[in-house]
Amino acid sequence: MHTFLARYDSLAAWLASRWPEGLALLLTRVALAGIFWRSGRTKVAEGTLLTIGEQARFLFEYEYTGLPLPPAIAAPMATYAEHLFPILLVVGLFTRLSALALLAMTLVIQVFVYPEAWWQTHIVWVAMASVLLSRGGGPLAADALLARARAE
Repeated sequence: MHTFLARYDSLAAWLASRWPEGLALLLTRVALAGIFWRSGRTKVAEGTLLTIGEQARFLFEYEYTGLPLPPAIAAPMATYAEHLFPILLVVGLFTRLSALALLAMTLVIQVFVYPEAWWQTHIVWVAMASVLLSRGGGPLAADALLARARAE
């Protein structure tokens, strides 16, 4: 039993080391970014980069009626945020800020749009954003490069 525990402790220490944790944080960044990026792309008119589509305007006007902002403001804010913050997350630039913004969006969606979706969906998004808030982007992020440059 002692040998098993020693090996387990060894493995746990290695998994918590810089590069395995960095890979886990990279995967978390990409996973969270992918969720919001895909959502953002559904709000854009086909064949355009960031032109808000009629389907998005319709959703914000008639389905997302509980939002505390008018649809004319909420639709562009959500669309642009769902494009900007995922890009920043994938690159690992301003990871904590991006995770905080997506966490806030998740909470708005949870409270005002889909309050029944906590256990099915939103808890996972909150968990991923929380990990990134607490740990940052890791060594495989642009944030790490900036931190090293600032330290010099």
